[in-house]
Amino acid sequence: MVIWWVTSRKNDVSALGTTEGIKGVFMIIGIIGAENSHAAVIAENLNIRKKIKGARVVYIWGETKEVAEKTAIKGNIPHIVSKSSEIVDKIDAVIIDHRNGKYHLNAGLPFIRKGLPVFIDKPFCCNVEQGRKFLSKAQKWKAVVTSFGVLPLQKSFSNLLKETKKVGKIHSGSIYGPCDIKSKYGGIFFYGIHQVEMALSAFGYDVYKVFATQNKKNATAQMFYNDGKTITLNLIESGCNSFSITAVGNKGIVHKNISFDKEMYLSGIRKFTRMFETKVEPLTHKQLLKPVEILEAIQKSIQTGQYQKI
Repeated sequence: MVIWWVTSRKNDVSALGTTEGIKGVFMIIGIIGAENSHAAVIAENLNIRKKIKGARVVYIWGETKEVAEKTAIKGNIPHIVSKSSEIVDKIDAVIIDHRNGKYHLNAGLPFIRKGLPVFIDKPFCCNVEQGRKFLSKAQKWKAVVTSFGVLPLQKSFSNLLKETKKVGKIHSGSIYGPCDIKSKYGGIFFYGIHQVEMALSAFGYDVYKVFATQNKKNATAQMFYNDGKTITLNLIESGCNSFSITAVGNKGIVHKNISFDKEMYLSGIRKFTRMFETKVEPLTHKQLLKPVEILEAIQKSIQTGQYQKI
């Protein structure tokens, strides 16, 4: 594969620097952020395995030249750009893929201003007020936006949802999983987003307050629901390399490990490329903001030792 710096115009796929060329492309995608391993996985699925017909990652911007080149080679991405602004007029949709969510909104702003579809890898952002302003602008400029992780899209998670229906009305639940609450990539937002997303997907979005405590490197957060449910998140810094969920209902208990599909990212790729094509957002803006709101409240609760209202 040959990696070129950007010289071609949007949809000029005849000049792409791959050994085989790209035929039948109707959706040219750019990725902003190469440090996250997801960038290479997405590009591999679209460019090499061609899992989504007609959709290709053609441009990438990386945090450093080295990570950009590494990801471009791994994902067969023909163009590396030195500035993300270079591709605004050359693409049909964009993926924002920083490891640290605090960079996501500023990176996405030039693209929503142009009305382009935007997928933001989890977390959507690390500040709910900034998120609201961003989505307000996206709505104004008629840009569709979505953000999610793939854990709630796994078959094992779907099976859990089926089993929870058999245990009646849910009174309480617990989720266990890895999370370094002091991660350099955004603290609790970096991996805590997984547990919060699963909790909301499994038990609903009607959370009105949280309370969190920290024991050395680990933390526990309780999510309180208006219907009386209490869901506990177990944020484990080390010694935990998988996720599991317990649901307690008035007719029984279910506990399930959340295993990954053989192609764990493909369901997510299908979901956001469908939005790119149809311009229909798969999640409401309230659903995008709720995990951020909860994580922000958990962070404050750990710091203050007080309940935080949502």
